[in-house]
This record gives sequence, C-alpha cells and structure tokens, in this order.
Amino acid sequence: MNGIYNFFNGVGQFLSLFWAAICSLKFFSSSLDKIFSQLFDMGNRTLPVAALISLSIGAVLALQTGIQLSEYGIQDRIGGIVGVSLCTELAPVMAAILMAGRVGSSITAEISTMSVYEEISALKTMDIDPVKYLVLPRFVACLIALPFLVIYMDLIGWLGGSIVSNLNQTISVSFTAFYNDLSQVVTFSDIASGLIKSIFFSITISITSCLVGLTTEGGPREIGTSVTKSVVASFIAILILDYILTRFLILVGLL
Repeated sequence: MNGIYNFFNGVGQFLSLFWAAICSLKFFSSSLDKIFSQLFDMGNRTLPVAALISLSIGAVLALQTGIQLSEYGIQDRIGGIVGVSLCTELAPVMAAILMAGRVGSSITAEISTMSVYEEISALKTMDIDPVKYLVLPRFVACLIALPFLVIYMDLIGWLGGSIVSNLNQTISVSFTAFYNDLSQVVTFSDIASGLIKSIFFSITISITSCLVGLTTEGGPREIGTSVTKSVVASFIAILILDYILTRFLILVGLL
C-alpha cells in the first residue's frame, strides 16, 4: 500500500510542478539569460556523446540490416530502413536517455544541493519563486534542446549508415543510392513522430529532475540518492512513454 501511495503521490507532485512551470511561462522573457545559459550547458554535455552514439547506431544498423538484405539482392533498400528506424524510434529514445543521464542528473544534483543547504528556503524568504527562478529555465531549455538533439542524431546516424553501406564489400551501396532511397522512404510524418516523442520526453526529464531536487531532504548523502532516483525514474518513464506514444501515433496515422 505504501508503494501505491508513493506512486500516486509522486504523479500528483509531478503534475503540480508541471502546471506551475506552464503558468510561469509568462515570465519567459525575463528568464532568457538563464535559458540560454542552460541551453549552452546542455549542448556541451550532450552533443559530443550524441554524435558518437548516433554514428555507432547508424553504422551497426546498416551493417546488420545490409548483410541480411544482400542475401535477397535488395540491399539498395537499406537507406530507407536506416532512415525510418533512426528518426521514428532510435534517435528520440537514445537522445532522451542521454539527456536524462547527462543533463537530468546534473539538474537534480544542483537543485538537491540547494535544498539540502537550505538555499531554496532562502529564495522563498526573499520572495523569489523557486519555480520561476530554477525550474522555468531548465524546463524551457530542455524543451528546446531535445528536439534539436534528435534531429542532430538523425543526421549523424544517417551519415554513419551511409559510410558503412558504401565501404562494406558485402553491401556495397553508394552514397547516392543510399540517400535516394532514404529520401523516398522517410516522410515528414516520420520525422514529426520523433520530434513529438522528444517533446514529451523533455517534459518528463526536466520536471522529474527538478521535482526530485526540490523535494530532497536530509544531509549531503541524500544528494547522490536523489540523483540516482531521478535518473532511474526518468529512464522508466521514457520507456513507458515510448510505447504509449508509438501506439498513439500509429492510431492517428503518423506511423
């Protein structure tokens, strides 16, 4: 019973903080400097690792798929398979997991440290809203950064797939043939479905990370516990959301 109560209590706190963040969007213009600072920090933390991950995923996907297709003489179809797989599923999920691990953990560590050392209480004493001051910039920055990160990983992944397809002697598909098939198969709805997923993932990551940080109590030891809790909760939510959103997008015809 305690587990069920904690789950619904956590969901309630999540929705409450999310609504508070939405209401604080009216202060968007006054928080631009903090938002740009958060965007720059998120880019520094994620872009190099995202490039390595997406290049590897695109290359491995092309290698495994291309060898199978070559047995049937249809390896020239590899561009579409790699393109759709990345933009509809692999890039959004991997980008979200990377964002939760690199950025979400940092957000939780920073805010939970402020909670433990009573800096949040000091903000309230000075009549500064913690949601406006701490949550809003991170919420908006994550909402902007993750869709762009997905597009970035799409492009790098396609590049990795085309390189392997061209260089592997078994597959031997030229860059022109790879991208011609990709452009014919990948549609705007495929790209849009990945971006829609990324928006929901970014909301989940930013609000979960901020919520865990704001509710941290105890001593410095609790900071590490909060970071782990935040990352694990974000990972689980991303995987569950991915299935729900995929089913929904299939129903509405985007997938």
